[in-house]
Amino acid sequence: MTRIHIWALTAAALLLTACANTPPPPLVPTRADEAANMITPMTDKRETLVATGYAVISIQNHRNPAQQRLLAIRASKLDAYRALTEQVYGQQLDASTTVADMTVMSDTFRARVEGVIYGAVLVSITPVGDDTYETTLSLDRNVVNDLRALYVAHLNNKRR
Repeated sequence: MTRIHIWALTAAALLLTACANTPPPPLVPTRADEAANMITPMTDKRETLVATGYAVISIQNHRNPAQQRLLAIRASKLDAYRALTEQVYGQQLDASTTVADMTVMSDTFRARVEGVIYGAVLVSITPVGDDTYETTLSLDRNVVNDLRALYVAHLNNKRR
């Protein structure tokens, strides 16, 4: 064999062994892992839930501006509680679509939130701009777990 052939064989052997030393591809999660991640509640991923509610001052049903501000603060707090309840219990959504002659005639959606919240901490009530209040609440994960356990127990008692 000539020297060129020896060098070509050596180079080919080195190149082929380099391919064999590449790291294996990353592990792809199985369908069971993906399903577990999809149903894992967001509360298991965070220490506290935070919810923010808003209310406009000028649309509050009162003539006195000071009373309108107080009503807006109260409405923003209730909106924050609603947002917190959505995070803990989820939303029930009812939808209806009417089709006639292959054309959508009407589309209606109705969302409902139901639950009990206790132990929420009032983080802040802040005026935003000239005509809005923002209220922020937080809820510890341990309280969320207690609320869910009570809710499941309530559902079980209803079935009996």
